[in-house]
Amino acid sequence: DNQSYFATYTLVEPRDSKSYRHIYFTCFFVLYVLILFLNIWLIVVIVLERALHQPMYIFLCNLCLNGIYGATGFYPKFLHDLILDSYVIPSYMCALQAFVIYTSVKCEYCTLAVMAYDRHVAICRPLDYHTKMNRFSCVLLLAFCWTVPLITMAISVSLSNRMALCKYHIDKLYCDNWSMVKLSCQSTVINNTYGFLIIAFIFTLFVLIILSYIKLAVACKASLECRRKFWQTCVPHLFTLVNFTIAMLFDTMYSRYGSSDFPDNLRNFLALEIIIVPPLFNPLIYGLKLKEIRKRLLRPFNNVIKMSG
Repeated sequence: DNQSYFATYTLVEPRDSKSYRHIYFTCFFVLYVLILFLNIWLIVVIVLERALHQPMYIFLCNLCLNGIYGATGFYPKFLHDLILDSYVIPSYMCALQAFVIYTSVKCEYCTLAVMAYDRHVAICRPLDYHTKMNRFSCVLLLAFCWTVPLITMAISVSLSNRMALCKYHIDKLYCDNWSMVKLSCQSTVINNTYGFLIIAFIFTLFVLIILSYIKLAVACKASLECRRKFWQTCVPHLFTLVNFTIAMLFDTMYSRYGSSDFPDNLRNFLALEIIIVPPLFNPLIYGLKLKEIRKRLLRPFNNVIKMSG
């Protein structure tokens, strides 16, 4: 009898938003613009430079596209809420936001796994690299990066939407699938089981990536050239993997086991970690660490300096 359908959810209101919402808006707007600028700049450089039309840079381009996709699932809606000082969202938009953000999360992990495989073939089996990483292989791997997240997230959202609700408040700054599941009075066994299967899949990818890099590190010990290639191309991947895994761990623990007793600032940090850090730091890490990209990214500035000199 207590079950009902709510056409609109309410979201968490940022602390002191009445007083500081214009400051919040400015900070998050700058963050969003910075994310768009850095990722688009890297994509444009990779697309325009024929020398960068190689599998490693194509997968990096996909990582940047995914960063823009995921960030766009959060920032426009949050900036809209800050301007209007109204933290509500229609149920269909909530499902769409959860779908976009967590499709992006899974796509990032799949892309990192594909990039690890690419480096493994390039360093451990260089003679077979162009055979194994041909155009058809790259298309298949890119399809894997997007198809698996889209299908698994579509199933997740479908499972949560079938449930009758008895609550309407999401204790988060944005919608996620598990928060919507927790609003139901019905049994969540199916959703919970499916969620743990997805977590197990991502954990398996993480283990495979780590094992791949351990094997690479061992293989590179014997050769100075291999060690140089490992430090130049694999270390950015490891930084990205660790950064993203920590963000994902925070988000998972917060969504499933977060308590309202947590301090507001800590709760919001845990919720936003996965939205802010990966799409902002990925282009910075790769742009600064990969020599071929760094050289081309800085070329306009070098030209300006030469002209002014």
